[in-house]
Amino acid sequence: MTETVLPAEILDAARGAQSVAVLTGARVSAESGIPTFRGAGGLWKDHRPEELATPEAFAQDPRLVWEWYDWRRSIIAAANPNPGHRALAEWERSIPGFTLITQNIDGLHRLAGSRCLVELHGNIWRTRCEVCGGIDEDRRVPLPEHPPHCSTCRGPLRPDVVWFGESLDPDVLTTATEASNRCDLFLVAGTSGVVEPAASLCRLALQSGATVIEVNPERTPLSAIAHHSLAGRSGDILPRLIG
Repeated sequence: MTETVLPAEILDAARGAQSVAVLTGARVSAESGIPTFRGAGGLWKDHRPEELATPEAFAQDPRLVWEWYDWRRSIIAAANPNPGHRALAEWERSIPGFTLITQNIDGLHRLAGSRCLVELHGNIWRTRCEVCGGIDEDRRVPLPEHPPHCSTCRGPLRPDVVWFGESLDPDVLTTATEASNRCDLFLVAGTSGVVEPAASLCRLALQSGATVIEVNPERTPLSAIAHHSLAGRSGDILPRLIG
């Protein structure tokens, strides 16, 4: 298959940027074999994700919620960063001002080498104690107990992720907002463009005068407002865009 030639205008914008903010979504991880949250076959044991990823579900049946997260962790543990993840990590090393903002909780960006990273929705490999608030990393698959308990106070642990009905960490959102405000290039890759407040970051960058480039296999609500919208997989396009 012949690769689509990237226009010189887009290449110049990407390679000449001095301050870059990148927003990534589920389709970037899907290229590593991780199912998208709202994709086909989203049911697990007759439960929809929207029914399990809530504080109410955890309060009612923490064992069930942790069984679901343990299943998700097992899928993620078998996945590896793809060329899109690696291209962004390489780009970070060559740009003075670079911030990678991700809606994904799988940790693949960090595994690829990204360090200037803002995880809007948390990280599935971290746990947070419901009693003392302690946060730890736990990469065991499978977990030995459902639900796991805090090693400090023996309180119940929950995944350190943002659930439906919960607000983003204000410090995390502030960091993402500031990066979007100050960048001269905003790249959005593999996101549906409908989940807020992440989708608003693109509009914020536009209002601040940044060039906006979208990379996505399908059109999204952001396609109409981006300066350039490239149809394709991030693993195919990002290495050529950045290289």
